[in-house]
Amino acid sequence: MKKPASEMSRRELLKALAIGGGAVAAATVAGSVAAAPAEATPEQQSDKYRETEHIRNYYATLRN
Repeated sequence: MKKPASEMSRRELLKALAIGGGAVAAATVAGSVAAAPAEATPEQQSDKYRETEHIRNYYATLRN
């Protein structure tokens, strides 16, 4: 008599979980490598921190 398809043996279940876990880990690593940020160009670097007059005034209030 053949077992129904929904009944897996313990060994088959563990094998499927191991393969599935490995596939998820590989997909996660591949996704994080693909999503690595590119280096900033000089135009993009100008949007970073700049010490303006307003910031210098704020720093002066902290020193007192």
